[in-house]
Amino acid sequence: MTATSDVFSVERDGHVGWLWLDNPDRRNAMGPDFWTDLPVLVRELSADPEVWVVVIAAKGASFTVGLDLKTMGGAIAGSATEQSGAAKRMSSFHQITQMQDSITAVADCPKPVIAAIHGHCIGGGIDLISACDIRVASADAVFSVRETKVAIVADLGTLQRLPGIVGRGHVAELAFTGKDITAERAREIGLVNDVLPDVDALHRAAAGLAGEIAGNSPLVVQGTKAVLRASAGRPVSEGLDYVAVWNSAFLQSNDLMEAMVAFMEKRPPTFTGQ
Repeated sequence: MTATSDVFSVERDGHVGWLWLDNPDRRNAMGPDFWTDLPVLVRELSADPEVWVVVIAAKGASFTVGLDLKTMGGAIAGSATEQSGAAKRMSSFHQITQMQDSITAVADCPKPVIAAIHGHCIGGGIDLISACDIRVASADAVFSVRETKVAIVADLGTLQRLPGIVGRGHVAELAFTGKDITAERAREIGLVNDVLPDVDALHRAAAGLAGEIAGNSPLVVQGTKAVLRASAGRPVSEGLDYVAVWNSAFLQSNDLMEAMVAFMEKRPPTFTGQ
């Protein structure tokens, strides 16, 4: 049973789970409910054995305009209280780390996560899509590491994850300037894999890509994600050791036998994740 949320909705289509940012009246601004509900819903989809791929998309005109300063501004700037300076700093630290944990829940999803981005993807939106495995966008998408323009150091994962996606030079340019870039520029620097002409085409493309991934053995896809993650930043030799151990543990599956039988019978395999 899916947990309820005022700012998200969840749909399941075959083996694809769709997590929708669903607060269009606020252009999917990231308020308190966003940070509370995101990890709950992601972990629920992660634990669902029938969901093999997750797509994160958005309802309304924008993917997200980023942090909801109307509801979160006080927590960021610090409210007038009788707490000591040290207590205020500790409270701020806990607030930031809790929000970091919400984004990290996306990165920790054992299943492939695709971000389908349209309209504005600002500030915290970059943190969110940086935690996804694959990003696709519509032609109207606008991206911005906006925090510098509002006197904040981006602190929810962009500065840590984005260099592995687009390279340090591009991250520095985006983060130092806080400027907007178009979907086409995002594709040029590798932030998104593809740009689709409109939102409908974007969602069809995301569904098609998710379906293509879900056509493979979920054991193998999730194993591939685990190996990619474990190999990041490590010497090739360590990555090879890790994948050798992984395959020694998981190679002999029913899905492998099905793949071999299907090949001999010249038919598409039907995988079960067993």
